[in-house]
Amino acid sequence: MTTVLKVTDLRMEFGGLVAVKDVSFEVESGEFVGLIGPNGCGKSTTFNCISGLLNQTAGHIEIFGQDASNLRPDQIQRLGMTRTFQHTRLWREMTVIENLMVPPRDQFKPSILESLRLGRNNEPEIARLSKAFETLDQLEVPHMAHNLTSELSGGQSKLVDIGRSMMGDPELLLLDEPVAGVAGPLAMKIFSSLRKAVNETGISVLIIEHNMDFILRQGVDRIIVMNEGEVLMVGTPDEVRSNREVIEAYLGSAGVEGEED
Repeated sequence: MTTVLKVTDLRMEFGGLVAVKDVSFEVESGEFVGLIGPNGCGKSTTFNCISGLLNQTAGHIEIFGQDASNLRPDQIQRLGMTRTFQHTRLWREMTVIENLMVPPRDQFKPSILESLRLGRNNEPEIARLSKAFETLDQLEVPHMAHNLTSELSGGQSKLVDIGRSMMGDPELLLLDEPVAGVAGPLAMKIFSSLRKAVNETGISVLIIEHNMDFILRQGVDRIIVMNEGEVLMVGTPDEVRSNREVIEAYLGSAGVEGEED
């Protein structure tokens, strides 16, 4: 396997508050990895450092073997990494398929005027449209193609947001709580679609999830557990499920003692 993301001794301070404390982990090619932990443990801050939204206080970030520690978000995206946010940011006045058509790069080569002149005979545009429909097929929502995104439920919006992020052909996808607030069956469908994408395309996915019980049932390869800004453990779902420190981080020592009664 090839390491696509390597985070080493990542530290993020906000004044006197240390939000991320010397965090280190790796993601390999074709891996589906969960990043979990209680609210406020530093998961999203870690994502914001990796994606260039925050300049970390210390540490090193390597993406596809390149130093990304001080790159802007657009430079990181060009390396082959894309991320989503917990709250979707779709263009509500546009249809689903139109939303998916926006992200691909280099849409107006050789020039904007030439693209306009070609109109519907523009072969690259036809190829992008075909890819957009293929992406919706992969996510099992082709029936939503011509719906306005303002008409979608929260869970459907999350699926479209994931589809839109995949249109830029990322090799590494970071997803910030893509099933937060989503009903159980649709949340499971989103994870199933992601697992399918990993298996079929070889893309690597790092996904933040707050609900430990839920993610342990969703077929991820490994889980990184954070607590109070630090990595508590890294392991398989079975290893995480049986780790006393992880249970205590989520339930507190009283919860652990109660399980033994």
